[in-house]
Amino acid sequence: MHSRLSHDIKAEAQRLGFFTCGIARADAVDETTASSFREWLAKGNHAEMHYMENHLDKRLDPRLLMDNLKSIVCVALNYAPQQRIPDSEYQIAAYAYGQDYHDIVKQKLHALATFISQQVNKEELHYRAFSDSAPILERYWAVQAGLGWIGRNHLLIIPHAGNMFFLGELFLDIELEYDEPIDNRCGNCRQCIDACPTGALALTSDRAVPTFNAEKCLSYQTIENRGDIPPSLAEKMGDSIYGCDRCLQACPWNRFAQPTDEPLLQPKEELLEMTKEKWQQLTEEDYQRLFKGSAVKRAKYSGLKRNIQTVGKLKIEN
Repeated sequence: MHSRLSHDIKAEAQRLGFFTCGIARADAVDETTASSFREWLAKGNHAEMHYMENHLDKRLDPRLLMDNLKSIVCVALNYAPQQRIPDSEYQIAAYAYGQDYHDIVKQKLHALATFISQQVNKEELHYRAFSDSAPILERYWAVQAGLGWIGRNHLLIIPHAGNMFFLGELFLDIELEYDEPIDNRCGNCRQCIDACPTGALALTSDRAVPTFNAEKCLSYQTIENRGDIPPSLAEKMGDSIYGCDRCLQACPWNRFAQPTDEPLLQPKEELLEMTKEKWQQLTEEDYQRLFKGSAVKRAKYSGLKRNIQTVGKLKIEN
């Protein structure tokens, strides 16, 4: 029963548009991961993202997020773009080209839960669906479910597919057949480390995976940071006005990436036609229209304008 249902869940997940699906037994995260995460917080490497400190007990043991949790179904949705903003223009992170992934992934997970409830002989299936929307170590659970490994750029890498994926989790109160983690295949590659212009990824001799300092990360600075961007980091922005894909683009595994065919993740024509001049003249009305239902709303109009002005000012000075 468990084997057949697990197979059917994975098949339905792919039918719904997920690239891959795996299943992990719900448990506390291992002590090595828990200790590393606590150490990361203690060193302040999460910068001003204080929400990372909240609900630490739940983050390290997902069973506290749902009564009688037994299985975690992990999914990955491909967002590799079919079309890109021209290299000569200001850039935004590829994950934000289309509609907000939180909504897209969760809608598909709810559909998957409906399918599962129709398959089980149970009075009522209890579940919760998440996509970067709860205190969960998403990449850890994706690894436990056999989807891939956490690369040196701290992103989940799916073998022969790359790391341009949104992750989601379906918590279930039923037993299933569980997948096994796969080995890390980064080897001695350090292309992502070398590609980071600010040194946000620091490799030490005692660790295979670099320490990630969020404060030095251009994605953090252009999206999460509500204050001024420090000049030493601003000068490394290049043409990036929202996020930074350098460590992602440098990963050799992305040579296998295939463009997504999910309609909701395709960029608007207006976005592809934006020029530097149009960005500099962006009004709040333009912003609301261009990014309606988009993850770019995270930075707010004021944050995006700050980024545009910062990049524009640097161009003039140089």
